[in-house]
Amino acid sequence: MSQNVVITGANRGIGFAMSKIFTERGMNVYALCRQSSEQLDTLSKQTENLHVIPGIDVATDAGITAMATALKDITISILVCNAGILRDEQLGSLNIATLREQFEVNAIAPLRCVDALAQQFIPGSKVAMITSRMGSIADNGSGGRYGYRMSKAALNAAAMSLSKDLASENVAVGIYHPGYVQTEMVNHGGDISADESAGKLVNLILDLSMQESGVFKHSNGQILPW
Repeated sequence: MSQNVVITGANRGIGFAMSKIFTERGMNVYALCRQSSEQLDTLSKQTENLHVIPGIDVATDAGITAMATALKDITISILVCNAGILRDEQLGSLNIATLREQFEVNAIAPLRCVDALAQQFIPGSKVAMITSRMGSIADNGSGGRYGYRMSKAALNAAAMSLSKDLASENVAVGIYHPGYVQTEMVNHGGDISADESAGKLVNLILDLSMQESGVFKHSNGQILPW
């Protein structure tokens, strides 16, 4: 039986690249996004096992409800919480609205996704949280980016708790930094392509075991400090 993979933020960047790779490996992919994209629509026409589900804003009550309704009849082998945003706050020019926005999207929404879909996991299912090393306190060498750093640190904390709470169900949780990826989020200024990062992430997710549940990793396999 084919595995079902659910990916949030799947219309572009890493989410789209992972959707493509998982479908190429024969898995059924449910690509969730607020709005679809030309590349995602094109891929769905070429691939029978890609199911595009637009209109899903995981940072809203309506989005979580719509997601749960759209996926209610499937078991979930892999859930990839990839949707995220990056804003820029600096000391002296804090924007409280964007601080809160990043917490809603980057930290609270992934936890809500897992909570809403947990009954559809099966023993051996996997949850992948796409976070950032900018959420590492020990690794912070430059300061700034308050909302992004704080929200990703909160996501890391939530993911660690999930790894404990889902252990009895034999569901593993991976916590992954994708690298500095050439996506729209960073104005394509990264040092690794979305395709390359996605390939590494997919391999890590497929290799994830219960023994490594709750481990914070770089896409290159390096274990990162908290």
